Amino acid sequence: MTSFEEAETEETVTCLHMTFYHPCQDDKMMFRCLNFCKREQVRADEMAKFGRDSNICHYNLMDTRVSRIQFSLQFYRKLNSSEFCFEIKNMSKKTKLIVDQTELGYLNKIDLPWKCIICFGDYQILAEIQEGESVDYFETHLHLAEVPILQERCLPSLQPIPENGISSSLFPSQGKSPIEIDENES
Repeated sequence: MTSFEEAETEETVTCLHMTFYHPCQDDKMMFRCLNFCKREQVRADEMAKFGRDSNICHYNLMDTRVSRIQFSLQFYRKLNSSEFCFEIKNMSKKTKLIVDQTELGYLNKIDLPWKCIICFGDYQILAEIQEGESVDYFETHLHLAEVPILQERCLPSLQPIPENGISSSLFPSQGKSPIEIDENES
């Protein structure tokens, strides 16, 4: 047998991709302590903490309006399953944390959806989980957004077009809209 054949099988690693946005990031540089575009390993038994206090939090946000610990993420495996998940907990007494449309008060926690938007104050974070198999650690991969995440992800609401033609509100200058007629109709 060759050394290639005897080598251990490589495990894939769960990776949490997080894209950060704040409207004043260019002026205030609140993300200057985050390590963007490089994956970082976090041990599975450690909690990933985000906040202002660099003695407690590995992911520091340089903003006095951010709590010492804003929120934490715990990596875990579901009971009787091989599926890995993250649990997000609001650690701020003053600021509510919104995960998609769910509002979390102090010490409230929920499972992090595989793709969601986390908001607090003017902060917007797009979180996406890339599944893996490793039980020893997970990775974080941080990105910086140039435009608001909520604006980028929301499509303008379009009025439905009726089956019998085009909505007249789309062409207000035209008096009559074209009408589609089924070939079986007379």
